[in-house]
Amino acid sequence: MKKLLFVLVLGAFVACNDSSSTENAIDSTASVIDSTADARIDSVQDVKDSVVNVIDSSADAKTEAIKN
Repeated sequence: MKKLLFVLVLGAFVACNDSSSTENAIDSTASVIDSTADARIDSVQDVKDSVVNVIDSSADAKTEAIKN
């Protein structure tokens, strides 16, 4: 994932070097950074949800074991 994002950022810089306006380069870089941040937030949220599910299922299993 990191390699793909690096390639996208590098491609954005190369593409922007050919343009005459620096605003396009800034906008392109900003959108790459925003999408990278969104992807990381989603990834962290997925990990958090997975950990919560594991903890919840472990707690449920322990509760059932105590009941029996």
